[in-house]
Amino acid sequence: MKKNKLAVITGLATIFTFTFAGYETTQTPTTVSAASKIHVTYTLKVNNKNYKKRTVKLAKHSTVMQGLRKLWHVKSTNGFITSIAGKSQNKAKHVYWTYTINGKFANKGATEQRVGNKDKIKFTLAKMN
Repeated sequence: MKKNKLAVITGLATIFTFTFAGYETTQTPTTVSAASKIHVTYTLKVNNKNYKKRTVKLAKHSTVMQGLRKLWHVKSTNGFITSIAGKSQNKAKHVYWTYTINGKFANKGATEQRVGNKDKIKFTLAKMN
């Protein structure tokens, strides 16, 4: 009788040990995943007015284009953005999309430029001389 009780207690202890160990392992990736996200704010400016503004959660090391495509429908040709959210450039009138990061003009294309946490990206559709 004592051997049966000992076997049952040992079995239950083993089950609880593996159960709690399993919970611990499943919790860790969730915490790491949440910590690897960044927040980036995008603004679209059309006709000298802020047209749309949204904040998106992205993975670290994401590009400007990845965030932009997550928020709006984007068209591009040869690496140049030609349309965002239905607002298109006009080559004949020399109206094009440009963008800034934290108030400074970017020196890379949107597919190459990486974003950081709390960056503010502004896309402007305006006439270029």
